[in-house]
Amino acid sequence: MSNEPETAPPQEDVAPEIRIAELEGELAIVKDQMLRALADAENTRRRAERASEDSRVYAIDRFARDLLGVADNLGRALHAITPEQRTDPALAQVLEGVALTETALLDAFARHGLRRIGAKSDKFDPNLHQAVAQIPSDEPPGAVADVFQPGYVLGERTLRAAMVAVSLGQGAPPPPADAAASVDIKA
Repeated sequence: MSNEPETAPPQEDVAPEIRIAELEGELAIVKDQMLRALADAENTRRRAERASEDSRVYAIDRFARDLLGVADNLGRALHAITPEQRTDPALAQVLEGVALTETALLDAFARHGLRRIGAKSDKFDPNLHQAVAQIPSDEPPGAVADVFQPGYVLGERTLRAAMVAVSLGQGAPPPPADAAASVDIKA
């Protein structure tokens, strides 16, 4: 055991052309490894940026879900008042306050990327709508005929599907019991 550094064994006399070819092969391998490492680093950076953006956009996911019930209740309160009751001045003021509160809540939702979905006449989309019935209506077949509960989308994610009735078309008879397979009806 000596403290002298180990030296590479002496190379046999190798033709310079062969040695150059060996070194060029090693260089090609190292270049390939370097390019793969750079590509991997770039992919990791992109994934991190995407994850960061998703975290920013969807950070309010649970909070927004909790507030959907509040928005639903404000909407129900507005629709519960009959036209005859709207003539009462005291009730009209309460109704106006509820309407303003609902508008403020929906505006706050919109500022944070949460939007209401499920309007009558929309084309039925199983990614956005939950069909609970098929009914004859003036809407074209396959369109939303009635909305029982609005849905909400945050960014590109559906937080809650809109609960809807799908139109069978004008004058269509009610569907037979086994026709439920034509539209994806979720219970």
